[in-house]
Amino acid sequence: MSIRILLVDDHTLFRSGLKALLSRQADFEIVGEASDGLEGVKLAEQLKPDLVLLDLDMPVMNGTEALAQMLAANRELPVVMLTVSEDAEDLKEAFVLGARGYLVKNIDAEYLVNGVRQVVAGESVMSPEMTSKFVNGIRAKHLSLMPEVRPETVKSLTERERQILGCLAQGASNREMANLLNMSESTVKAHLQRIMRRFDFSSRVQAAVFAAERHMDRYLLESLNQKKTNNS
Repeated sequence: MSIRILLVDDHTLFRSGLKALLSRQADFEIVGEASDGLEGVKLAEQLKPDLVLLDLDMPVMNGTEALAQMLAANRELPVVMLTVSEDAEDLKEAFVLGARGYLVKNIDAEYLVNGVRQVVAGESVMSPEMTSKFVNGIRAKHLSLMPEVRPETVKSLTERERQILGCLAQGASNREMANLLNMSESTVKAHLQRIMRRFDFSSRVQAAVFAAERHMDRYLLESLNQKKTNNS
């Protein structure tokens, strides 16, 4: 079954290129295009797409207003912001309103295509360069809610658990972790569940903040580079 996609962007040339790119995927179908937020809201209600790719800065109605109206009509509609903005406030507002993803337009084609499939499968996506901004934006809010972490608990982490946390710090999905670490998604989930229980984290966000504060993304890169060196 095809993934039915609605494109909402006021730049005709970009929208045409995006349509051509996505149409090359056998399981994607572009069901509609809109050049402003208001038109996008109307088409989302009429066409009932599986996913909307939505720009932020548009005439008549901007992407933020369009996002709010689309989700007011259908809270379950997966909407991914596709924008040039790398502003942390735009990122925060989009996720607060209910966006399932935030992608900057400089991403490569494969990342976009995979991101569409991940969101339709129920996951969230974010451009890699926005991860640190996302973590910093929520850090103050969640820091007071963080459980106390004992040094001995941190020391007890296995190499694999540190790698999983490093992936979390980078904003990776379970599927991306599985591919990077050469394991199944079910194994990734099992590791995450053990980590959450051990540290008494109430959410994946708390685990990501914990990992980012301890620079576990650096540990991930170092361990993977060491593995490559040992195998060469």
